[in-house]
Amino acid sequence: MASLKQAWDSRALVRGAHPRPRLVKTRILGPMMPRTVCQVAKIEETVSLEEELMRLRRENELLRKQLALYQQSSPITPDAAATSASRPAVGPEAVVEVLPRPLPTTVEEVGVDGGILWPTPGERFWERAPRSAPAPLERGTDQQRPQERDLNTLHVVHITAEMAPIAKVGGLGDVVTGLAKAALARGHFVTVMLPFYESLPVDQIDDLKHEMDVEVPKGYRWDGEMRVGPLRTSVFWGRVQGCPVYLLRPAEDSNSNIFRGGKIYGGSYNEMEAYLYFCRACLEYLHVSNQHPHILQLHDWHAAAAALLFWEVYNPGAVNSRTRVMLTIHNMENTGECRQDEFFFTGMAGEPFASIDKALDERTIGHNPERLNLMKGGIVYSNAITTVSPTYANEVLNGGAAGWLRSTFARPELRSKFHGILNGIDIEEWDPATDPLLPANYDAERAGGKALCKKFLQQGLGLAVDEHKPLVAVVSRLVPQKGIHLIKAALFRTVERGGQFVLLGSGHSDPVFRSLADGQFKDHPDCRLKIMYSERLAHQIYAAADVVVVPSMFEPCGLTQMIALRYGAVPVVRRTGGLADTVFDVDGSGAAPTGSRNGYTFDGADDGSLYGALDRALQLYEQQPSRWSSLSRENMRLDVSWAKSAKSYVEVYRSIAAA
Repeated sequence: MASLKQAWDSRALVRGAHPRPRLVKTRILGPMMPRTVCQVAKIEETVSLEEELMRLRRENELLRKQLALYQQSSPITPDAAATSASRPAVGPEAVVEVLPRPLPTTVEEVGVDGGILWPTPGERFWERAPRSAPAPLERGTDQQRPQERDLNTLHVVHITAEMAPIAKVGGLGDVVTGLAKAALARGHFVTVMLPFYESLPVDQIDDLKHEMDVEVPKGYRWDGEMRVGPLRTSVFWGRVQGCPVYLLRPAEDSNSNIFRGGKIYGGSYNEMEAYLYFCRACLEYLHVSNQHPHILQLHDWHAAAAALLFWEVYNPGAVNSRTRVMLTIHNMENTGECRQDEFFFTGMAGEPFASIDKALDERTIGHNPERLNLMKGGIVYSNAITTVSPTYANEVLNGGAAGWLRSTFARPELRSKFHGILNGIDIEEWDPATDPLLPANYDAERAGGKALCKKFLQQGLGLAVDEHKPLVAVVSRLVPQKGIHLIKAALFRTVERGGQFVLLGSGHSDPVFRSLADGQFKDHPDCRLKIMYSERLAHQIYAAADVVVVPSMFEPCGLTQMIALRYGAVPVVRRTGGLADTVFDVDGSGAAPTGSRNGYTFDGADDGSLYGALDRALQLYEQQPSRWSSLSRENMRLDVSWAKSAKSYVEVYRSIAAA
């Protein structure tokens, strides 16, 4: 295995050394113009260069993550300290040598001297490097899938409130980044438009620069009245994990607190005002910069107003517009209820949308005043609507998942443009073979490192170190949607059966689990409840877990179960939404759509239903270890990437772009 220094040398040109591609506008015009052979050759050459740059940037990002961890907390031995003066300072040029060695297959083969920095109970071990030096595995041949590329590329612009990893609160951020990267890899020109929150980690945005300022029409309250005036808005450009990103915020001299504060949501600003302004600012910038994308993809209620504004302000009557609008619904829990006077923050009055066939919130009919609903308006005004799994789409159209919007989805013209496309996960971010946050890397062919990850977590959390005890994990927001009573039931059942239970999460239901953590399960040898959020600890829990429980009451898609599969855990899920589309019961009959029966499912919402699935999983673990090991390895081989999903999105893009 080559050293990280060699890897750095071969990729030294990547970060910050390349301007944006010069042929972007040629590609945007794509299918709208005939091309000569020479033009096609130039475009193919540019696409090849962009593809190679994207690959190098991804590898470069992985190396940076690995180096950052070890620069932060690698221990200095006496010998190393004695010679430290002759070494270069820690930084991008620092050298961390990785000596070639075979990956161990059992805990006993490694002992404590295999580079793992074993934690001590009470230590916040997830905040420092898990090893003295990284040891990623070479990518196996089974993981090297050919990348499918599309002809007649499209220009797609995402408008979103979240983007992983810089502005991630939930799965929305993961989906935006994963889909954008997958479409880029297929050859399309994709950009993301994101609020420039004050809390963004700018060190994670490559090539960040000020693009321009634009005057955005905005409504203001003045002497009790709403008036329209310009709000000077700064637009920045950069790259996040290789994806081009526009970041928008009020200019420094605008005397506005929009997007200020220490976190993404719930800052010091009015969220409804902020996202209505953001929708108008995105459209205004695209107009001023003369960009005409094929697809505007809007994510959830935060961006839904852009559909109304696009057709009523920027393209009334759809005159000479090649752009089409897609609304992607990630979760219908929050649909964006909006007063008509609040809509004026966009610079346009809300009254024209206050009818049942447009954006009137039917729950407020007869109220004074009646309100608008941004999600409903986005559904009506979009050319296509998608949600994040086929089963959830069916639950919206034919079940109760649409809630009060069921009458909207009952309209034939709206039903016909609704699609369910299953999410994927970023298999570069979530890869046990290269994950720098793990004490030992592993994959389906070299699975021994998973046992080391389990021992590492047990030791770090102060659990009994026993590789034979099944480790059951829950990584979740602690909100009613996630099945709080079933998570609690899984905890007691696991401990009752002699297993170990680990919870990582936070949310409205914190008190339930804090009480258990501080009372009955305080210092328990087989249970640890971490009421907090930590992306780094989440990686280590997935790697250590034998079973991951996802008992959601409803789940539009869910990423947890797919990450669990990727890391060789066996999911136990309630069969709803995207969980039903990704997990297929080991004891079921017939072929699974994925080609593999990969976990355990249940249908009820009671403790007994959960017990039935969890007990079957624990019984297989305890009584048939070889079959369990085979199941774990097969789960790691499943394709949970964005490849298929991105292809489906492109098909929908084309279906409306050609209309």
